Parts: sequence; C-alpha cells; structure tokens
Amino acid sequence: MMSGHLGRRIPKTRVPVAEAWEIVDREDAVSVVENGPLSGETLRSLIETRREETVGDSKLTPQGRFPLLVKLIDAGKRLSLQVHPDQAACAAHPGAEPKTEMWYIVAAKPEGRIFAGLKSSCTQRQFIKLASLPEVEECLQSFKSAPGDAYFINAGTVHAIGAGNLLLEIQQNSDTTYRISDWGRLGADGKPRELHLEQALECVNFADRSSPRIPAVADEAKFNRKFPIVNKCPFFHVDNLLLVDDWRDDTGKSTFHLITAIDNGVAVESGSGTVEVERGRTCMVPATTGAYKIIVGSERTSVIKTIPQ
Repeated sequence: MMSGHLGRRIPKTRVPVAEAWEIVDREDAVSVVENGPLSGETLRSLIETRREETVGDSKLTPQGRFPLLVKLIDAGKRLSLQVHPDQAACAAHPGAEPKTEMWYIVAAKPEGRIFAGLKSSCTQRQFIKLASLPEVEECLQSFKSAPGDAYFINAGTVHAIGAGNLLLEIQQNSDTTYRISDWGRLGADGKPRELHLEQALECVNFADRSSPRIPAVADEAKFNRKFPIVNKCPFFHVDNLLLVDDWRDDTGKSTFHLITAIDNGVAVESGSGTVEVERGRTCMVPATTGAYKIIVGSERTSVIKTIPQ
C-alpha cells in the first residue's frame, strides 16, 4: 500500500519492505537534512553541534539522541504479537530501551484489523497458557481498521498490526521489542523467528484492560479544526489538524515540531524559507524557528502535528 497509496518508490529487495523510518536517530540509521543551508547534515550531527537550535529544551534519550522515532508501517501480512518494556522493566534487561508508541491509520483494506490490549475476560493464567499458540488471539481486543482512527500503545500493552494496514507510528526512540508469537510462520531462512516470551511476560501490564482506540473525528466543518489524539503521554503530544485553510503555529523557540501530511501534500513556510511536504512525509520544524505556517491546497487535508513532552 505504501507504493500505491503514497506513491512511494520502493527499492527492490529480497525481502518485502514493510517500514520506512521517516525521522530517526539510531546507530544503524539516521535522518539526513534534505534542503536548506544545512542540507546533507545528519540529525545526529545537528544535535551534537546545534542542539539548542534543533531541539531546544526537549529531553534527549539517555544516550543523547533525538527523543522520538517516526515510522510508516505497511503491513501486507499480520505482524508479530509483541510488547515493549517501560522504564521499570528495562532495569532488569541491560541495553533495553522503553517504548510507548501511537499509531494513526493512514489507509486500510476492508479486512484490516488492529489487535491491541487484553480483553477484560482474559485471565493472566489463560494468556500465559495460550501465548505461544494461534489461539492467543482469543485473549486480544480486536478492532476493524478505519483510516483516521488512532491507537495509543502504552509500554506493556500487547499488540499486533493486522494485514492490510498502512500506519503512521510515533514512538519513543527505541528499538526494543519482545516477540510473543509469530503466528506459526517461518522466517526468510525457513526457520521460526526467535521469540522472547520470558522477557515479554515480565513487561505485560495485566492490570490495564482499557481500550487503546481513539476514534476518527467525523467533522465536515468549513474551517480549521484541531483535535488532540494523544495529550496525556509523558513522551509526546499529538494533534490531528483538519485544515481547509493555512494554519499558523509557533515553536515558541523552545522545542521542535513534527508535521506529517496525511491526505494531501502541504508546504511549511517560515522565516528561513518554504519546504514542500509530500503526502506521507514528515517535516521537522527546528526549535528556533518560532512562527511558521502550514500551507494547504484547495482540498481539506489532515495533518498530524507532534511535539515532545
């Protein structure tokens, strides 16, 4: 769906491409500035040499890296059932990094589903018994996918992305995942992929049975609207901007903003110039930018705005 819905050119590889890391600062992958006087600089080098200009007062990871990671996930098949640790769980696993995330459904096929959170009727004993079996699906909250819906996946929440989903993922900058089940599939080498059941069970929050779904807004207003998607998370705040006209905003010269174009491309204009943001792409507005404007075309468009907490 990434190539069809977003018009992305997907490189030819031996294995399917299921993720695009849009904003990243990891040892094995780092974003590169595409335009302006700092074109060619990496996000890593900007934080090292221009931290205040780039991220302002925003907290970095313990390793001194950019605090968030932005992905597009294209699930052609159901992805593994997994869980991520919180800060407390990481203490027992050297090298592990906490990970809370949010999903925004960009597009979905009719059969698309999201599995997130445990049913209230599922006991801890039942989940442990079924964890490595296909029947574990009976323990999971299941939702029909719909574009515009979002899901807040707090660390400790069991989750899996069903086939036929194209998602925007906003997350803490972490690559720690404990795989509970791979639904009996074999990897590219013909062998089952490694599971991490023991570590996963130490991370699952069995007390939380709340629904992670945040329904899409049904709104046909003829003026700009802002709807919070995630507003009580200690790591990031996410708004859905439904725009029919240009939107003025300001970083306050204290923290960066991330702007993701969903339905249509937009332009981000500031004192330093104008940047075109294609549908599905994410633009980082540096902390010292101050006032800026999101310019939209003639059609109403949805824009996801993310700021760190």
